[in-house]
Amino acid sequence: MKSINTRKTIRKYSAKPVTDELLNRLLDEAMRTQTMGNLQLYSVVVTRSEEMKKKLAPAHFNQPMVTQAPVVLTICADFNRTTKWADCRKGNPGYDNILSFLNAATDALLYTQTFCNLADEEGLGYCFLGTTVYNPQSIIDTLHLPKLVMPVATITLGWPDENPPLTDRLPLESIVHNETYTDYTPELIDKYYTEKEELPENKEFIKINNKETLAQVFTDIRYTKKDNEAMSATMLDTLKRQGFI
Repeated sequence: MKSINTRKTIRKYSAKPVTDELLNRLLDEAMRTQTMGNLQLYSVVVTRSEEMKKKLAPAHFNQPMVTQAPVVLTICADFNRTTKWADCRKGNPGYDNILSFLNAATDALLYTQTFCNLADEEGLGYCFLGTTVYNPQSIIDTLHLPKLVMPVATITLGWPDENPPLTDRLPLESIVHNETYTDYTPELIDKYYTEKEELPENKEFIKINNKETLAQVFTDIRYTKKDNEAMSATMLDTLKRQGFI
């Protein structure tokens, strides 16, 4: 795939529509992705109407691409459908547990990535919204998701109206461990992260956030311990409400 090396996150979209024919083809082709037990433990809610996009926006901190994109896709871990199938066929489903959620979430995220790859090949632009797991209950209420269905990913989709630069990546050797895991010493951290930290855009990122290091921007501002603990509690409570715990 040539597009994998030029993939960019797109947050601004043109007015050109994404046709139902194209969208449905990509959604269909994405189903060829890997899935546990060939059960396809995912569902996709397609949002096109301005009214529904406005209802979804607060769950994503009102990021403008949610309402500006022609299409918003909410990909859900779904054991509801499989459970209903088992109930209708004299089965004895036992999928109201955390392992089943993890299996369904894995299926849903694999499907999401395959869809994104297909969208890249068509020249479409998209943005993966990590906020989906921050405010799941709001999304559940807005989309009327039943028990054993949990939102795990959101994609805003459309034709690009911007051409941002490629984002930086760590070197391959920083993530590959041969035979056994090699823990990261301070020397290896320096080796793998110095180039990233020295990029002009990241130095500016540190400056505008009034921090000393790039790591501090992430730990003290973007993804704080307090926020992570609060959102973890929300996630656990939502999983209980949805019947996975």
